[in-house]
Formats: sequence, C-alpha cells, structure tokens
Amino acid sequence: MNHELLIKLKNKDRLAQRQVYEQFAGRFYAVCKRYLKKDEEAEEALADTFFIIFTKIDQLQNLDVFEAWAKKIAVNQCLQTLRKKESILISIDEETFVEKHLADQHSESSFEKDILALLHFLPEGCRTIFNLFAVEGYPHREIAEMLSITEGTSKSQVNFARKKLQELLQTQNV
Repeated sequence: MNHELLIKLKNKDRLAQRQVYEQFAGRFYAVCKRYLKKDEEAEEALADTFFIIFTKIDQLQNLDVFEAWAKKIAVNQCLQTLRKKESILISIDEETFVEKHLADQHSESSFEKDILALLHFLPEGCRTIFNLFAVEGYPHREIAEMLSITEGTSKSQVNFARKKLQELLQTQNV
C-alpha cells in the first residue's frame, strides 16, 4: 500500500478516503459475505468497517500493517453484527441442519458449487468459527476469547463444519 496515500488518509483527506475505499471495498465485502448471509448485513458491516478505518486511522502506528489491521476491523464488525442478532452458537443438531438449510434446495442442478455458497449452508455459529479458523487463520484460543466460548467448542465447530462441507461436496458430485 502506498505510504503517501495512508498519510493523506491519516490527515482525513477525502480523496484519499475514496481511493482507499475503491481499492479495498471489494476485498472487505468478500470478507463480510463469508460471515453474513444477507447482502444488506454485509453492506452495513462494510460501511461500518470503513467508518472505523477512517476515524481510527490515526491510532495505527505502523502503516505497513494497514491491510491486516483493516481486515481485522471488517471481521470484528461481522462478529458484532452476529452478536446483535442472537447467540453466536447455533445448535448443530443433524435434523435441524437438514431441515433449515437443505429443505429449500429445489434441485441438485441449481445448487451453487463455489465454496462461499457452500459455507452459507452451515449453521451461522459453525460458519463463523470455521471462517475465523480456516480462512482468517485465528488459533482456537483466540477464537474462544473473541466469542466467549471454550477452545473445545471452537474445535468441535470446525470439525463439524469440515464434515458438513465434505458431505455437501459429495452430494454435489453424485
């Protein structure tokens, strides 16, 4: 990232804000969509992310870590959105999973094959923990702290997600 642009951003330069938004909006929107199913929620989390970036950029001491810092803000905004909705942990009961997420599937041919679509078939809490662990690279200890759960719960949710994703992939290949 261009240090000069970040310095302008720290000085609240509107053109710099626009350039940073244009450069990172697509990337951070993809992060938000990994956590939030509804486009409106992802868009709101994205807007909140940039608001925080633009208002808190002066707190960032090392400009070399801007992108990682900003991505962490996006993840935290998504987690905050999920916390507002309901408890982050969703039951992983097998029957509930099938009824809630697969019953509305009209046909095998209409099922989207990309991983993002498959992730949205996971229960919300399970998907969130899987994203934090497998996609973002957080260790189970940090996930447990972030979500106020145990490390064991984090591990079991990741294992459940892996099994479900494998099952979903197998049903698509039949």
